[in-house]
Amino acid sequence: MATGSAAKGPGKPGKMKTEPETLPLFPLSGALLMPGGQLPLNIFEPRYLAMVDAALAGDRLIGMIQPLEDTDLGRPQLYGAGCAGRITSFAETGDGRYLINLTGTRRFALAEELSTDTAYRLARPDWEAFVIDAEDDPTVKQIDREALLEALQDYLAAENLQIEWEKAAEASPQSLIVSLAMGCPFQPNEKQALLEAKTIAEQAECLMALMALAGGDDSDVPLQ
Repeated sequence: MATGSAAKGPGKPGKMKTEPETLPLFPLSGALLMPGGQLPLNIFEPRYLAMVDAALAGDRLIGMIQPLEDTDLGRPQLYGAGCAGRITSFAETGDGRYLINLTGTRRFALAEELSTDTAYRLARPDWEAFVIDAEDDPTVKQIDREALLEALQDYLAAENLQIEWEKAAEASPQSLIVSLAMGCPFQPNEKQALLEAKTIAEQAECLMALMALAGGDDSDVPLQ
């Protein structure tokens, strides 16, 4: 299918000139994309190579979404929401793989999965479910930055994880939340909860609750 590299630090959300009526779907368990986030992907399965070709020929948008089951077999059921990413860099390897980078644009609810002749899955997205992504989120002012950093420090200590603390301390609350949501080794259902939290303030509360549970594995958390 594809493999995801460590999520890069967030930038500005990719601009969406129009809201497409259909969106190709890329089901990948544990791969979270948030608006403004940067997700590198290594594409090697033929159906997803075809999906990237089609996206590059069109609006360059791909819908990242998690399957309910972590399997490459059949057509697993999908969670009810994902995030559209714009292809912002592309390279082809000598062995036929694509190395792409997706910049998160807007989240969507899965309104309907469509019948299609393509090898990849196609859906009708509901953009109104996360209309807040098209605007400046006013709830960012409600985030308790000190509480977030304290929760992060406790989480890192509990999980024996390392990050570049100076970058974390200097990052804006929104950038920090996107980086941690995408980079921390949370379980797929926990990542989905972060994705579906409507506002940035709700995402901060969800993130602090997950860090308080001290879940995850023993790998490093990338924060670039």
